[in-house]
Amino acid sequence: MTQSVVDRVDAEAIRLVRFVWCGNDGTVRAKASGRHGLEGRLASGIGLTVAMQAMSGLDQLQPVEGMGPVGEIRLVPDLETFRVLPYAPRTGALLVDHVTLDGEPAPQCPRSFLKRMEARLAERDGARLEVAFENEFALAVREDGEYVPVDESLCFSTIGMTTSQEYIDALVDALELQGVPLEQYYAELGHGQQEISTPHAPALRAADEQVLVRETIRGVAAQHGLVASLAPKPWPDGAGNGGHIHFSLWSSERNRFHDAAADDLLSAEANAFLAGVLEHLPALCGLTAPSFNSYRRIVPHYWAGAFTCWGYDNREAPIRVPSVFDGMEEASTNAELKAADSSGNPYLALGGLIAAGLDGLERRLTLPPPVEVDPATIAPDERRRRGILRLPATQEEALDALAADTVLIDALGPVLATSYLAVRRSEWDAYAAGDETFEQQGHFSKY
Repeated sequence: MTQSVVDRVDAEAIRLVRFVWCGNDGTVRAKASGRHGLEGRLASGIGLTVAMQAMSGLDQLQPVEGMGPVGEIRLVPDLETFRVLPYAPRTGALLVDHVTLDGEPAPQCPRSFLKRMEARLAERDGARLEVAFENEFALAVREDGEYVPVDESLCFSTIGMTTSQEYIDALVDALELQGVPLEQYYAELGHGQQEISTPHAPALRAADEQVLVRETIRGVAAQHGLVASLAPKPWPDGAGNGGHIHFSLWSSERNRFHDAAADDLLSAEANAFLAGVLEHLPALCGLTAPSFNSYRRIVPHYWAGAFTCWGYDNREAPIRVPSVFDGMEEASTNAELKAADSSGNPYLALGGLIAAGLDGLERRLTLPPPVEVDPATIAPDERRRRGILRLPATQEEALDALAADTVLIDALGPVLATSYLAVRRSEWDAYAAGDETFEQQGHFSKY
């Protein structure tokens, strides 16, 4: 496999190969190898300070035991993830694992965490989680130090499509060149807002491709003199950007969420898995919607899902079960997690999703009745009686819920959990002490 990567590098005249990972802060980071010495780095990795997973989104190192100035890990690439980057001149990329000097997965490695959760799911009874992401993002230009949307078009407006058509054409081309086809595209509700969806894949590959998609969205924008932001709330008064997660359990070619004999076509296994996700959802938000800015989006009446509930085709429920398509009933049976955005680390988000769903399966949990209206319109006393509670309203509340959830914390392991919470809590402290401008600038350009 090493030789095939080297051959491709030489055939494409690649000068730099990025070794890419996503940090606890949700920032996509990389170190690059030149062509000289590449063979050795493909085999043994690139050195990295052990402290990097304690680095916040403000590039402030957090005091986490064992993550200081002394110590190294290796960025060891998964050679099957090699891509030539169409938006970066003579550059390739590989997704990496964090590996200790004795060759073991580093305990702070998010990608290794997702691998562990996939293995737990497979060991139970051979299931895998199939995942597809929907990414919303804003396109802007920089004028006088401010980010200005590229248009003021309406939701699904063809005017918005026309405004951004050259960028979108280049984006689709760049994704396809990396082996990531486009499923759907449209101009979304917000000014300058776009949405794309990509095909489902097994969880690890889906997370890898989500990193590549996020990088491509931003890289192609830079080529066109634009700025793309996946920040959850790019403008305080504008629409929010979600990173919705569609998911289902499969064995071989069978969708285990689907039961043709059930009235709603959902299997008992789907019910238990979703019940686990619902039970752990407040804590899961600490992984799927983890930034300070995330909670400008997860508010009632904004179709982001602000209460602990689920429903059929209910876009105000954080867990939505979409209606299936005629002739594709089994293939299209899935659930959507709406309380998710692209300020997070996709490996942590999907690993947490599996851990929550597994808990539902192992405890044979059952879903409560679906909510068929906007839950915010239900009287508060009725909501409480039905167990429909407000999801965390701030990053701090989400992190507190995560810290108190033993299932998710045990799944993460002590090193990853401690470093993750330290990084995200430091961001809460910084942004809570700042103003709206500081928050917007800090999130717009980082995500």
